[in-house]
Amino acid sequence: MPKRDPSFEEAYRQLEEIVRKLEAGGLPLEEGVSLFEEGMRLAKLCGRQLDAAELRITQITAEATAPEPSETPT
Repeated sequence: MPKRDPSFEEAYRQLEEIVRKLEAGGLPLEEGVSLFEEGMRLAKLCGRQLDAAELRITQITAEATAPEPSETPT
């Protein structure tokens, strides 16, 4: 079964934890690079999820504010 991406909230929580570890310092170089790489992956994932949510909101807003088509007699 393919691995599913985490939800936005879970990815953001993981990203915050990675940032905390990197900012604390004291990590071996390879571990720091690995965490940075995972952080970049999570940041891109969060960005894509935010972009998708923004697009949905834009579409919903456009549909809600679009004028109703005038009824034409048939």
